[in-house]
Amino acid sequence: MEAENKTTLPDVQSSEDERNIAINRVGVRGIRLPVIVAGREAPQHTVADITMTVSLPADKKGTHMSRFIALMEELSEPLDADLMRRLFAEMLERLHAEDGTIEIRFPFFVRKIAPVSKLESIMNYQCALIASSVKGEVTVRQEALAPVTSLCPCSKEISRYGAHNQRSHLTSSLILSAPMSFEEQVAIAENSASCQLWSRLKRSDEKYVTEYAYDHPKFVEDLVRDMAKALNADDRVVAYRVEAENFESIHNHSAYAWIERDKRL
Repeated sequence: MEAENKTTLPDVQSSEDERNIAINRVGVRGIRLPVIVAGREAPQHTVADITMTVSLPADKKGTHMSRFIALMEELSEPLDADLMRRLFAEMLERLHAEDGTIEIRFPFFVRKIAPVSKLESIMNYQCALIASSVKGEVTVRQEALAPVTSLCPCSKEISRYGAHNQRSHLTSSLILSAPMSFEEQVAIAENSASCQLWSRLKRSDEKYVTEYAYDHPKFVEDLVRDMAKALNADDRVVAYRVEAENFESIHNHSAYAWIERDKRL
């Protein structure tokens, strides 16, 4: 009797809805799971915050939320843009959906060597892989946020000594035709800054960082233009959006700029 009841339980989510209102996106948010991410030299284990949604037709009452979780828990391969496409297609098939979104955000770690002392330390970067579709057109974006140093050219020019600088966040969101590692993506941002950052520095390194930034002053406009220039020259990059936010040290607000380009247009 108990077994019979289990097999005859109603599937409420699959029932019809009489209000006839389609839902753009419905799913799960705030999933936190261990994942493996592809790296330049070796895969990296990290922890991801995940959002998964699908479109829901007007005549359907609900979607099957547990299928999102099951899909992610079955994942065993290192995440990259190609795997995101396969994962996305599988999600749409399991949920019987036409469109949707998978957003996987995670810290990515890079071992770095200080410029003078050669002291090794680990830097963390906020990265993401995002797959989405609208009317059947699938897009996969690879994102990376790199913290850097920027030094103000105007402050340097008008001051008898010194110049104000600040920590900045440089974000790139890329559509790629061929693989680019997160290490490469982060390096593009760091090479566009007044100076990159390290987790551990000796005094000799601090001297180097301070003087290097002073010799490479950049406005927020310079930061996004230099990132855009590097991405324009990279044939793997189909489209991009780059952002720079300077957390100003002499103002109670940030300076901000962004550039967006689709090379296919």
